[in-house]
Amino acid sequence: MEAIRTVELSRTFGDAVAVDGVTLSVAPGEIFGLVGPDGAGKTTLMRLLAGILAPTGGDAWVAGRSVRAEPGDIHREIGYMSQRFGLYPDLSVLENIRFYADLYGVPARTRQERVERLLAFAGLTAFQRRLAGNLSGGMKQKLGLACALVHTPKVLLLDEPTNGVDPVSRRDFWRILYGLLAANVTVFMSTAYLDEAERFGRLALLHRGRLLSAGTPEEVKALFPGAILEVRCADSRAAAAALRRALPGSAVGLFGDRVHVGARAAVDVAPAAERALRDAGIAFAPIRAVAPSLEDVFVAVLADREGGVA
Repeated sequence: MEAIRTVELSRTFGDAVAVDGVTLSVAPGEIFGLVGPDGAGKTTLMRLLAGILAPTGGDAWVAGRSVRAEPGDIHREIGYMSQRFGLYPDLSVLENIRFYADLYGVPARTRQERVERLLAFAGLTAFQRRLAGNLSGGMKQKLGLACALVHTPKVLLLDEPTNGVDPVSRRDFWRILYGLLAANVTVFMSTAYLDEAERFGRLALLHRGRLLSAGTPEEVKALFPGAILEVRCADSRAAAAALRRALPGSAVGLFGDRVHVGARAAVDVAPAAERALRDAGIAFAPIRAVAPSLEDVFVAVLADREGGVA
């Protein structure tokens, strides 16, 4: 039985379609990623799976429970960490975890051992007396995760848990998530960071509520229908603008000091790209072909869907 299964799951708000006929499945004990930009429908999909919102169409099953018919039963099977997880700033780290243990009805005979294990697991033992309001952003996220795990859920739903977190804390957070695999906990996590998506066992690309593709990172990258040219220069923003003007219909993505240009064949586009940069007076390093990243795939898919350059 899948840990999560959705069939044509949909949710509208008036005339606005937030989730549009999403069908996917997540196996027990895997880390599955929901990837997409702001406004893609990730939070709405999370809230549907958590039983907080009722679907407008279709259905989903989480740990064998229907979100349409059994939303109350789902709450006992999952841990849910929203973007603004409800920590109490005037309570200590330890008091927050104990509070959630009370909410979930964790038995007294196992509570102390479980709380100590979670503190150690999240690297918070030394900070257990500190008020939650005085924690850094990364430590607050780790405390939120510990609270969501206090009742040992079968499925963990995480809505952009690393958003705004520093790189070191993001790395620590992922270390904790990988540690959950040994306990066979299924992790369903959303993120807007496409570089982070490489860490998922499988992932789904979501845009405007619709599922664009799903599979392992390598399977999704294999969907890219051509080659990627990489341009490195001091003024990458000006370079991207020049390439978009000169190469209409090509997928042009800006990544820091690099610009990626999607092309059916590198030999067909490289000369035109070089001419466009020279005409714009932009100095650049030799253009080279590189393997597509998930960001390149997403940019190309959006360009194809919207009939222009993403």
